[in-house]
Amino acid sequence: MQNISFGEPLVIALVGGLTLIAVVAVVLLVAVLRSTRGAAEMQARLELIARDQDSKSARLDQRLIDHERAISKNLDEVGRRVGVSLESSGEKTQNTMSDLRERLTKIDAAQKNIVELSSQVVGLQDILSNKQARGAFGEFQLSNLVADVLAPDAYDFEVTLGNGRRVDCLIRLPNPPGPVAIDAKFPLEGYKAMSEARDEMAIKEARRAFVAAITKHIGDISERYIIPGETAEAALMFLPSEAVYIELQSNFRKLVEDAHRARVYIVSPSTLWAALTTMRAVFRDVRLRDQAHEIQSELDKMLKDVGLLDDRVGNLQRHYDQAGEDLRQIRISNDKVAKRAGQIRELEFDEDAPTPEIAPARKHLREV
Repeated sequence: MQNISFGEPLVIALVGGLTLIAVVAVVLLVAVLRSTRGAAEMQARLELIARDQDSKSARLDQRLIDHERAISKNLDEVGRRVGVSLESSGEKTQNTMSDLRERLTKIDAAQKNIVELSSQVVGLQDILSNKQARGAFGEFQLSNLVADVLAPDAYDFEVTLGNGRRVDCLIRLPNPPGPVAIDAKFPLEGYKAMSEARDEMAIKEARRAFVAAITKHIGDISERYIIPGETAEAALMFLPSEAVYIELQSNFRKLVEDAHRARVYIVSPSTLWAALTTMRAVFRDVRLRDQAHEIQSELDKMLKDVGLLDDRVGNLQRHYDQAGEDLRQIRISNDKVAKRAGQIRELEFDEDAPTPEIAPARKHLREV
Protein backbone atom coordinates (compact mmCIF):
# COMPACT_ATOMS: atom_id res chain seq x y z
CA MET A 1 0.00 0.00 0.00
CA GLN A 2 2.85 2.23 0.82
CA ASN A 3 4.62 1.32 -2.46
CA ILE A 4 1.49 2.04 -4.36
CA SER A 5 1.09 5.28 -2.57
CA PHE A 6 4.64 6.09 -3.34
CA GLY A 7 4.26 5.28 -7.07
CA GLU A 8 1.10 7.26 -7.63
CA PRO A 9 2.69 10.59 -7.10
CA LEU A 10 5.47 9.53 -9.44
CA VAL A 11 2.97 8.48 -12.06
CA ILE A 12 1.09 11.66 -11.55
CA ALA A 13 4.30 13.57 -11.85
CA LEU A 14 5.26 11.58 -14.94
CA VAL A 15 1.87 12.10 -16.49
CA GLY A 16 2.07 15.73 -15.61
CA GLY A 17 5.50 15.95 -17.16
CA LEU A 18 4.36 14.17 -20.27
CA THR A 19 1.32 16.42 -20.43
CA LEU A 20 3.57 19.38 -20.01
CA ILE A 21 5.85 18.11 -22.75
CA ALA A 22 2.87 17.51 -24.98
CA VAL A 23 1.56 20.98 -24.31
CA VAL A 24 4.98 22.47 -25.00
CA ALA A 25 5.23 20.41 -28.16
CA VAL A 26 1.79 21.57 -29.20
CA VAL A 27 2.74 25.10 -28.39
CA LEU A 28 5.97 24.72 -30.29
CA LEU A 29 4.08 23.13 -33.17
CA VAL A 30 1.57 25.90 -33.17
CA ALA A 31 4.39 28.44 -33.01
CA VAL A 32 6.19 26.69 -35.86
CA LEU A 33 3.00 26.56 -37.88
CA ARG A 34 2.27 30.18 -37.16
CA SER A 35 5.85 31.09 -38.01
CA THR A 36 5.62 29.21 -41.30
CA ARG A 37 2.26 30.85 -42.17
CA GLY A 38 3.66 34.30 -41.21
CA ALA A 39 6.71 33.73 -43.35
CA ALA A 40 4.47 32.80 -46.28
CA GLU A 41 2.29 35.79 -45.68
CA MET A 42 5.36 37.93 -45.30
CA GLN A 43 6.74 36.49 -48.51
CA ALA A 44 3.46 37.23 -50.27
CA ARG A 45 3.37 40.68 -48.86
CA LEU A 46 6.97 41.24 -49.88
CA GLU A 47 6.19 40.03 -53.39
CA LEU A 48 3.15 42.29 -53.48
CA ILE A 49 5.25 45.18 -52.27
CA ALA A 50 7.92 44.32 -54.83
CA ARG A 51 5.34 44.23 -57.65
CA ASP A 52 3.90 47.50 -56.42
CA GLN A 53 7.37 49.01 -56.29
CA ASP A 54 8.06 47.72 -59.81
CA SER A 55 4.82 49.26 -61.02
CA LYS A 56 5.58 52.53 -59.30
CA SER A 57 9.12 52.42 -60.64
CA ALA A 58 7.78 51.84 -64.16
CA ARG A 59 5.33 54.70 -63.80
CA LEU A 60 8.08 56.87 -62.37
CA ASP A 61 10.35 55.97 -65.28
CA GLN A 62 7.56 56.82 -67.74
CA ARG A 63 6.96 60.11 -65.99
CA LEU A 64 10.67 60.83 -66.08
CA ILE A 65 10.70 60.07 -69.81
CA ASP A 66 7.65 62.30 -70.36
CA HIS A 67 9.26 65.05 -68.32
CA GLU A 68 12.48 64.69 -70.30
CA ARG A 69 10.54 64.96 -73.55
CA ALA A 70 8.59 67.98 -72.32
CA ILE A 71 11.77 69.60 -71.05
CA SER A 72 13.50 68.88 -74.35
CA LYS A 73 10.55 70.33 -76.29
CA ASN A 74 10.45 73.39 -74.05
CA LEU A 75 14.19 73.81 -74.41
CA ASP A 76 13.86 73.62 -78.21
CA GLU A 77 11.05 76.19 -78.15
CA VAL A 78 13.01 78.43 -75.81
CA GLY A 79 16.04 78.08 -78.04
CA ARG A 80 13.97 78.96 -81.11
CA ARG A 81 12.48 81.98 -79.35
CA VAL A 82 15.89 83.03 -78.11
CA GLY A 83 17.22 82.73 -81.66
CA VAL A 84 14.35 84.80 -83.07
CA SER A 85 14.73 87.32 -80.28
CA LEU A 86 18.46 87.55 -80.87
CA GLU A 87 17.89 88.00 -84.61
CA SER A 88 15.26 90.68 -84.00
CA SER A 89 17.47 92.31 -81.41
CA GLY A 90 20.32 92.26 -83.91
CA GLU A 91 18.19 93.95 -86.56
CA LYS A 92 16.92 96.50 -84.05
CA THR A 93 20.45 97.11 -82.86
CA GLN A 94 21.60 97.57 -86.45
CA ASN A 95 18.73 99.98 -87.16
CA THR A 96 19.44 101.80 -83.92
CA MET A 97 23.08 102.10 -84.86
CA SER A 98 22.11 103.43 -88.30
CA ASP A 99 19.76 105.96 -86.72
CA LEU A 100 22.43 106.84 -84.22
CA ARG A 101 24.95 107.42 -87.01
CA GLU A 102 22.44 109.61 -88.86
CA ARG A 103 21.68 111.56 -85.71
CA LEU A 104 25.35 111.93 -84.98
CA THR A 105 25.81 113.23 -88.53
CA LYS A 106 22.99 115.72 -88.01
CA ILE A 107 24.38 116.69 -84.63
CA ASP A 108 27.77 117.21 -86.23
CA ALA A 109 26.20 119.41 -88.93
CA ALA A 110 24.20 121.28 -86.28
CA GLN A 111 27.37 121.72 -84.28
CA LYS A 112 29.07 123.19 -87.32
CA ASN A 113 26.09 125.51 -87.84
CA ILE A 114 26.22 126.51 -84.17
CA VAL A 115 29.92 127.23 -84.47
CA GLU A 116 29.30 129.26 -87.62
CA LEU A 117 26.35 131.04 -86.00
CA SER A 118 28.47 131.74 -82.94
CA SER A 119 31.10 133.31 -85.14
CA GLN A 120 28.38 135.35 -86.87
CA VAL A 121 26.97 136.42 -83.51
CA VAL A 122 30.44 137.44 -82.43
CA GLY A 123 30.77 139.35 -85.70
CA LEU A 124 27.38 141.00 -85.12
CA GLN A 125 28.45 141.94 -81.62
CA ASP A 126 31.60 143.45 -83.05
CA ILE A 127 29.51 145.38 -85.56
CA LEU A 128 27.09 146.63 -82.92
CA SER A 129 29.89 147.63 -80.59
CA ASN A 130 31.18 150.09 -83.19
CA LYS A 131 29.00 153.21 -83.55
CA GLN A 132 29.70 153.75 -87.25
CA ALA A 133 29.16 150.07 -88.08
CA ARG A 134 25.98 150.10 -86.00
CA GLY A 135 24.73 153.09 -87.98
CA ALA A 136 25.49 151.30 -91.25
CA PHE A 137 23.56 148.29 -89.98
CA GLY A 138 20.50 150.44 -89.23
CA GLU A 139 20.70 152.12 -92.65
CA PHE A 140 20.98 148.72 -94.35
CA GLN A 141 17.89 147.41 -92.56
CA LEU A 142 16.01 150.62 -93.40
CA SER A 143 16.89 150.37 -97.09
CA ASN A 144 15.72 146.74 -97.25
CA LEU A 145 12.37 147.56 -95.68
CA VAL A 146 11.72 150.55 -97.95
CA ALA A 147 12.78 148.70 -101.11
CA ASP A 148 10.54 145.74 -100.26
CA VAL A 149 7.39 147.83 -99.87
CA LEU A 150 7.60 150.87 -102.15
CA ALA A 151 8.19 151.31 -105.85
CA PRO A 152 11.68 152.50 -106.88
CA ASP A 153 10.41 155.92 -107.98
CA ALA A 154 8.78 156.59 -104.59
CA TYR A 155 11.97 157.03 -102.52
CA ASP A 156 15.64 158.00 -102.54
CA PHE A 157 18.53 157.18 -100.19
CA GLU A 158 21.22 159.53 -98.93
CA VAL A 159 19.40 162.65 -100.11
CA THR A 160 20.97 166.07 -99.52
CA LEU A 161 18.33 168.59 -98.45
CA GLY A 162 18.24 172.30 -99.06
CA ASN A 163 19.97 173.04 -95.74
CA GLY A 164 22.92 170.84 -96.71
CA ARG A 165 21.96 167.98 -94.38
CA ARG A 166 21.93 164.44 -95.75
CA VAL A 167 19.05 162.22 -94.68
CA ASP A 168 19.15 158.43 -94.79
CA CYS A 169 15.91 158.08 -96.76
CA LEU A 170 13.36 160.43 -98.29
CA ILE A 171 9.90 159.16 -99.19
CA ARG A 172 8.63 161.39 -101.99
CA LEU A 173 4.98 161.72 -101.00
CA PRO A 174 2.97 164.39 -102.90
CA ASN A 175 1.79 167.56 -101.23
CA PRO A 176 0.20 167.32 -98.80
CA PRO A 177 1.98 166.10 -96.73
CA GLY A 178 5.10 166.27 -98.90
CA PRO A 179 8.37 164.29 -98.79
CA VAL A 180 8.90 162.46 -95.48
CA ALA A 181 12.44 162.11 -94.09
CA ILE A 182 13.48 158.89 -92.29
CA ASP A 183 16.68 158.75 -90.26
CA ALA A 184 18.04 155.56 -88.65
CA LYS A 185 19.26 155.73 -85.04
CA PHE A 186 20.52 152.93 -82.80
CA PRO A 187 20.99 154.01 -79.12
CA LEU A 188 22.44 150.68 -78.03
CA GLU A 189 24.83 151.85 -75.30
CA GLY A 190 22.11 153.20 -73.01
CA TYR A 191 19.90 150.16 -73.56
CA LYS A 192 22.76 147.74 -72.78
CA ALA A 193 23.66 149.77 -69.71
CA MET A 194 20.07 149.46 -68.42
CA SER A 195 20.09 145.71 -69.11
CA GLU A 196 23.39 145.16 -67.33
CA ALA A 197 22.77 147.48 -64.34
CA ARG A 198 22.43 145.64 -61.00
CA ASP A 199 21.96 148.31 -58.33
CA GLU A 200 19.57 151.26 -58.12
CA MET A 201 22.26 153.86 -58.75
CA ALA A 202 23.48 152.12 -61.91
CA ILE A 203 19.92 151.74 -63.19
CA LYS A 204 19.19 155.45 -62.70
CA GLU A 205 22.44 156.43 -64.41
CA ALA A 206 21.72 154.10 -67.35
CA ARG A 207 18.16 155.45 -67.72
CA ARG A 208 19.49 159.03 -67.65
CA ALA A 209 22.02 158.21 -70.39
CA PHE A 210 19.34 156.48 -72.49
CA VAL A 211 16.95 159.44 -72.20
CA ALA A 212 19.74 161.85 -73.08
CA ALA A 213 20.67 159.87 -76.21
CA ILE A 214 17.06 159.62 -77.44
CA THR A 215 16.42 163.28 -76.71
CA LYS A 216 19.48 164.30 -78.72
CA HIS A 217 18.39 162.15 -81.66
CA ILE A 218 14.88 163.68 -81.57
CA GLY A 219 16.30 167.20 -81.53
CA ASP A 220 18.72 166.48 -84.41
CA ILE A 221 15.99 164.99 -86.62
CA SER A 222 13.55 167.82 -85.88
CA GLU A 223 16.16 170.46 -86.62
CA ARG A 224 17.82 168.92 -89.66
CA TYR A 225 15.15 167.02 -91.57
CA ILE A 226 11.94 169.05 -91.13
CA ILE A 227 12.17 171.96 -93.58
CA PRO A 228 9.03 174.02 -94.26
CA GLY A 229 8.15 174.08 -97.96
CA GLU A 230 10.61 171.27 -98.77
CA THR A 231 9.67 168.32 -96.58
CA ALA A 232 6.62 167.20 -94.67
CA GLU A 233 5.82 168.71 -91.30
CA ALA A 234 6.94 165.49 -89.54
CA ALA A 235 9.84 163.04 -89.79
CA LEU A 236 10.46 159.45 -88.74
CA MET A 237 13.20 158.10 -86.47
CA PHE A 238 13.87 154.45 -87.29
CA LEU A 239 15.06 152.14 -84.48
CA PRO A 240 16.34 148.88 -86.04
CA SER A 241 15.79 146.95 -82.78
CA GLU A 242 12.33 145.85 -81.63
CA ALA A 243 13.66 145.39 -78.09
CA VAL A 244 14.82 149.00 -77.85
CA TYR A 245 11.51 150.20 -79.34
CA ILE A 246 9.45 148.15 -76.86
CA GLU A 247 11.55 149.42 -73.94
CA LEU A 248 11.02 152.97 -75.11
CA GLN A 249 7.26 152.62 -75.60
CA SER A 250 6.77 150.73 -72.32
CA ASN A 251 8.90 152.63 -69.84
CA PHE A 252 9.58 156.04 -71.40
CA ARG A 253 6.17 157.35 -72.44
CA LYS A 254 7.11 160.96 -71.63
CA LEU A 255 10.03 160.71 -74.01
CA VAL A 256 7.69 159.43 -76.72
CA GLU A 257 5.28 162.31 -76.09
CA ASP A 258 8.15 164.77 -76.31
CA ALA A 259 9.03 163.28 -79.68
CA HIS A 260 5.44 163.72 -80.88
CA ARG A 261 5.48 167.37 -79.84
CA ALA A 262 8.68 167.78 -81.82
CA ARG A 263 6.85 166.12 -84.78
CA VAL A 264 9.28 163.20 -84.78
CA TYR A 265 7.63 159.78 -84.81
CA ILE A 266 9.67 156.81 -83.59
CA VAL A 267 9.20 153.57 -85.54
CA SER A 268 10.58 150.03 -85.36
CA PRO A 269 10.92 147.54 -88.26
CA SER A 270 7.35 146.28 -87.78
CA THR A 271 5.72 149.71 -87.35
CA LEU A 272 7.77 151.16 -90.22
CA TRP A 273 6.49 148.36 -92.45
CA ALA A 274 2.92 149.35 -91.55
CA ALA A 275 3.66 153.03 -92.25
CA LEU A 276 5.27 152.20 -95.60
CA THR A 277 2.24 150.10 -96.56
CA THR A 278 0.01 153.12 -95.87
CA MET A 279 2.30 155.29 -97.97
CA ARG A 280 2.08 152.82 -100.81
CA ALA A 281 -1.73 153.17 -100.73
CA VAL A 282 -1.30 156.97 -100.89
CA PHE A 283 0.94 156.63 -103.96
CA ARG A 284 -1.65 154.40 -105.59
CA ASP A 285 -4.40 156.97 -104.97
CA VAL A 286 -2.20 159.72 -106.39
CA ARG A 287 -1.54 157.72 -109.54
CA LEU A 288 -5.26 157.06 -109.93
CA ARG A 289 -6.00 160.78 -109.47
CA ASP A 290 -3.35 161.76 -112.04
CA GLN A 291 -4.80 159.32 -114.54
CA ALA A 292 -8.42 160.31 -113.91
CA HIS A 293 -8.53 162.71 -116.91
CA GLU A 294 -7.11 160.02 -119.14
CA ILE A 295 -9.76 157.64 -117.89
CA GLN A 296 -12.44 160.31 -118.56
CA SER A 297 -11.12 160.86 -122.10
CA GLU A 298 -11.16 157.16 -122.80
CA LEU A 299 -14.73 156.95 -121.46
CA ASP A 300 -15.81 159.80 -123.80
CA LYS A 301 -14.24 158.03 -126.77
CA MET A 302 -15.93 154.81 -125.78
CA LEU A 303 -19.34 156.57 -125.55
CA LYS A 304 -18.80 158.06 -129.03
CA ASP A 305 -17.96 154.61 -130.37
CA VAL A 306 -21.12 153.25 -128.74
CA GLY A 307 -23.19 155.99 -130.50
CA LEU A 308 -21.62 155.14 -133.87
CA LEU A 309 -22.31 151.48 -133.24
CA ASP A 310 -25.95 152.28 -132.46
CA ASP A 311 -26.30 154.28 -135.74
CA ARG A 312 -24.78 151.46 -137.75
CA VAL A 313 -27.08 148.94 -136.11
CA GLY A 314 -30.06 151.19 -137.03
CA ASN A 315 -28.91 151.39 -140.64
CA LEU A 316 -28.51 147.65 -140.74
CA GLN A 317 -32.00 147.25 -139.30
CA ARG A 318 -33.44 149.52 -142.01
CA HIS A 319 -31.69 147.49 -144.67
CA TYR A 320 -33.16 144.33 -143.20
CA ASP A 321 -36.63 145.95 -143.15
CA GLN A 322 -36.32 147.06 -146.82
CA ALA A 323 -35.09 143.63 -147.80
CA GLY A 324 -38.10 142.13 -146.04
CA GLU A 325 -40.45 144.48 -147.90
CA ASP A 326 -38.82 143.63 -151.23
CA LEU A 327 -39.18 139.94 -150.48
CA ARG A 328 -42.85 140.47 -149.67
CA GLN A 329 -43.46 142.29 -152.97
CA ILE A 330 -41.58 139.59 -154.87
CA ARG A 331 -43.78 137.04 -153.15
CA ILE A 332 -46.93 138.87 -154.24
CA SER A 333 -45.70 139.10 -157.84
CA ASN A 334 -44.83 135.42 -157.79
CA ASP A 335 -48.35 134.55 -156.57
CA LYS A 336 -49.91 136.65 -159.34
CA VAL A 337 -47.74 135.03 -161.99
CA ALA A 338 -48.68 131.59 -160.71
CA LYS A 339 -52.38 132.55 -160.72
CA ARG A 340 -52.23 133.88 -164.31
CA ALA A 341 -50.37 130.81 -165.41
CA GLY A 342 -53.13 128.67 -163.98
CA GLN A 343 -55.79 130.68 -165.80
CA ILE A 344 -53.95 130.36 -169.10
CA ARG A 345 -53.61 126.62 -168.55
CA GLU A 346 -57.41 126.38 -168.08
CA LEU A 347 -58.28 128.20 -171.32
CA GLU A 348 -59.87 126.05 -174.07
CA PHE A 349 -59.09 127.11 -177.60
CA ASP A 350 -61.95 126.75 -180.20
CA GLU A 351 -61.39 127.25 -183.91
CA ASP A 352 -64.93 128.62 -184.39
CA ALA A 353 -64.64 131.04 -181.48
CA PRO A 354 -64.21 134.63 -182.43
CA THR A 355 -60.76 136.02 -182.21
CA PRO A 356 -61.51 139.10 -180.05
CA GLU A 357 -62.23 136.88 -177.05
CA ILE A 358 -58.53 136.21 -176.68
CA ALA A 359 -57.79 139.86 -176.20
CA PRO A 360 -58.75 140.01 -172.50
CA ALA A 361 -56.30 137.21 -171.70
CA ARG A 362 -53.47 139.09 -173.33
CA LYS A 363 -54.47 142.16 -171.39
CA HIS A 364 -54.18 140.19 -168.16
CA LEU A 365 -50.75 138.96 -169.15
CA ARG A 366 -49.61 142.51 -169.76
CA GLU A 367 -50.82 143.47 -166.29
CA VAL A 368 -48.75 140.78 -164.76
